[in-house]
Amino acid sequence: MQVSSRFTIAVHILTCIDYFAGEHTITSSFLASSVGVNPVIIRQVILQLKAAGLVEVFRGKKGITLSRSLENITLYDIYEAVESVKGHLFRFHENPNPKCPVGREIHSALDGKLDEIQEALEAKMRSITMRDITLTSQHSSCSCV
Repeated sequence: MQVSSRFTIAVHILTCIDYFAGEHTITSSFLASSVGVNPVIIRQVILQLKAAGLVEVFRGKKGITLSRSLENITLYDIYEAVESVKGHLFRFHENPNPKCPVGREIHSALDGKLDEIQEALEAKMRSITMRDITLTSQHSSCSCV
């Protein structure tokens, strides 16, 4: 199991939007230069963040803005917006052998534990806001554009 890079890209995007608000017009090209990926990827992630109500997109000088304050955006909100993993985080192999004592019992032995792990991960993600991870260093000139 691995969370895709879309999650960290989305966190990077939201951090940039906050950090450079009022200093730069935030566009997909601007964000791509900071993240280090193609603007097409940025636009895809922005669309997911917009659909989740985390950003707003305007033409012209307003650019991309946050829809909520950083205190009201959790890592879970971002994860839910951009990850294609819906429902169970762990995918179980489909055909354990019911004639084998291990194959017959593996689901009952493991399912509850995997659910507990997923619940703990999601609870921790819900407890961390974007305010908790924003950059607090002094603003300096941006050499990413």
